[in-house]
Amino acid sequence: MIDPRCQLYLISPLETGGDFPQQLKEALEAGPVAAFQFRVKDIDQQEAARLAAPLKALCDEHDVAFIVNDDIALAKQLGADGVHLGQSDENLKNARAELGLDVQIGITCHDSRHLAMEAGEGGANYVAFGAFFPTETKETFHTPDLDILKWWTAMMEIPSVAIGGITPENCQPLIEAGADFLAICGAVWNDPEGPAHAVRGFNEILESS
Repeated sequence: MIDPRCQLYLISPLETGGDFPQQLKEALEAGPVAAFQFRVKDIDQQEAARLAAPLKALCDEHDVAFIVNDDIALAKQLGADGVHLGQSDENLKNARAELGLDVQIGITCHDSRHLAMEAGEGGANYVAFGAFFPTETKETFHTPDLDILKWWTAMMEIPSVAIGGITPENCQPLIEAGADFLAICGAVWNDPEGPAHAVRGFNEILESS
């Protein structure tokens, strides 16, 4: 997942049934995407695995890292490339013991330099900061400023992910501040012209930065 340029990291909507596999296919075919996070809530593991399987196949086909949100057991069952953990989820040490050294583990660090340092020292493969902008994807309690990205880039080699309300119109400062990945949800799946249009728009900005 490491590249000198900032890259796209797509996060699924909560509803990934219906025609969502086709939407993901269109998004992945529209331009470079580094990672896709499967994020669903309040369904059992069997149903989650059923929904995830075709999405993982699409990611494998397009050489995109498939990341599971919050569920170490599901990540292991699917043979996912990684798992993303929040501060209230199973801890990093347990995830590493369960999943092994080859699986990418990302940690939500909100607006906290302390949490980010702990994650980095604990062996996380990336840290995520946000929400940088207002978002309807999930409730927002933390709003970091750009300085945390600049500080992290200067301090650490571990990649950073910027998340929260990111659009083509507001992403440039995050790229300039040193974010390695832009985590995008609503701006892609809710684009009135479709997810492919959004992915092309973001990549035009990333390629010119």
